[in-house]
Amino acid sequence: MAKFRIVGICFDHMHMGDLLRLTDAHPEAEIAGIFHPERAPMESAIESFSISEDRVFTDFDACMAAGPYDMAILCAATADHADYTERLAPHRCHVFVEKPFAASAEDARRMISAMEGTGRQLIINWPLRWVESHMTAKRLIDEGLIGNLIEVHFYDGNRGPLYHLADKVEVSPEEVERQKPNSWWYKKFSGGGSLLDYLGYGATLGTWYMNGAAPLEVTCTIDETPGIEVDQHAIAVCRYERGLSKMETRWGTFTDPWTIQPQPTCGFTFVGTDGTISSPDYASNVTVQTRARPERHDIPVDPLAPGETNAIEYVLGCIARGAPVGGPLDPELCLVAQRIVDTAARSAKEKRTLGLVP
Repeated sequence: MAKFRIVGICFDHMHMGDLLRLTDAHPEAEIAGIFHPERAPMESAIESFSISEDRVFTDFDACMAAGPYDMAILCAATADHADYTERLAPHRCHVFVEKPFAASAEDARRMISAMEGTGRQLIINWPLRWVESHMTAKRLIDEGLIGNLIEVHFYDGNRGPLYHLADKVEVSPEEVERQKPNSWWYKKFSGGGSLLDYLGYGATLGTWYMNGAAPLEVTCTIDETPGIEVDQHAIAVCRYERGLSKMETRWGTFTDPWTIQPQPTCGFTFVGTDGTISSPDYASNVTVQTRARPERHDIPVDPLAPGETNAIEYVLGCIARGAPVGGPLDPELCLVAQRIVDTAARSAKEKRTLGLVP
């Protein structure tokens, strides 16, 4: 059986290295090509995965001419997602976009439109989808353990996007400060800032937990740090028909949640009509209260299902079966979340509560 031919497009997002590692480890996939406008960001991947020179490109058209490819992994700066998706669509490969979805709902719709009629899928990957505690919480909510879900509370982030490379390799604080002035993460026109980086997580998984429900209105405020043109802290309050939910993003947590959970704890808390669930990032247990058992008690997390232990395994399995991706990877669900993000950004700019943007 021929292997899935995967091409990596742009190395702006450090998650490209993680996704290529999953591709390299998959028995039915191969890294068939990589592209970035400059060679330097690709050097680590070239060495780590022994990518031959005939598969390394700094010219997009030359890279795509070396195809065909079954799937493109897109890790461009957020503001470039729509442009690259439109360039990839004619090549009839599935497009796997590493979060966030887009810089705006308008761009998200451009991406969806570009892939229509190609017979290929647009896939939006949110790494928190592959965290066992959050999947366990979803199962418990769907089973009705806490009654009807009425509130989703999200607090998440990290020390900052420049503190780690692929595979969470750490960068010194001195090097972080040196990189900030030239990093796309810290530039508005590139789609930088903690709100665009992390609010999509809370809005997308929150929409999934709420079975697609959208809020009526959003109120958001952000920090303003002298010398930094993007936000590093944002708090959004979403009013649904069923109640209020809060989604908070933070660059500047005391520690990174994948090493040592900071305080406040990164993750989700869910409030239902008959109970609550706390689901910290990367936890081995979720903490539950119910009317029948109001004292806090832990429930061990479920292992991820076979075939769904990581994003590449799950997506290639769907493609092999001819099945659409689901849950937080579904672009239609992600579009609802993108509208929340857009409304939050506009609310913060205008300093007022706004109805959900179309």
